[in-house]
Amino acid sequence: MPDDLLAAARRPTVRAKHAASLIVLRMVDGEPHMLMGMRGAKHRFMPNRLVFPGGRVDRADLTAPIAAGLSEATERALRKKASESLARALATAAARELLEETGLCLGTPPRLDGLHYLARAVTPPGLPIRFNARFLVVEERHVSGELGGDGELDGLRFYGMTEALTLELALPTRLVLERLKLWLAMPQADRDAQSETPVLLRDRGWVME
Repeated sequence: MPDDLLAAARRPTVRAKHAASLIVLRMVDGEPHMLMGMRGAKHRFMPNRLVFPGGRVDRADLTAPIAAGLSEATERALRKKASESLARALATAAARELLEETGLCLGTPPRLDGLHYLARAVTPPGLPIRFNARFLVVEERHVSGELGGDGELDGLRFYGMTEALTLELALPTRLVLERLKLWLAMPQADRDAQSETPVLLRDRGWVME
């Protein structure tokens, strides 16, 4: 066995931490534009990569106040792999990270009823940092404030889908964008009625759960 594979095999399995990313969606002449920014070179996870605002769930997200809860369809989808409290915490974390990283908010306290569940992605075993990340979508009309944030993401702006897919993206980000294109092509009623949601597993690609 090669040395690098042997080292990976000996490395203790790291449990994937729950995380949430929020795709803020703006439509311009029929083309979706997504709010994204570049992670700095000093980040341990995905440095120098264009990403959506997001991060791991904090303990405080479990009890943080909200102005409105999740829609029935979004909560149903999230709760396939999460408890009621975790489903709410994931959405709350997405709202919190949006505010911290971009200066934009879903209200104070946040309203979660405008969020849609797109997909889940799990970092492969064997890596030193792993996330069980949910990707949520919100239309720009539900968001207020001015772009700024804490500086964690550089060059924050809305990227058109065509432009974004020409850039050097991390594979999970590219696959989530492609999944978003498919999701946007569906009628709203079909989105809400979905009985399965996609999860990205590196060794198996997209599977439905």
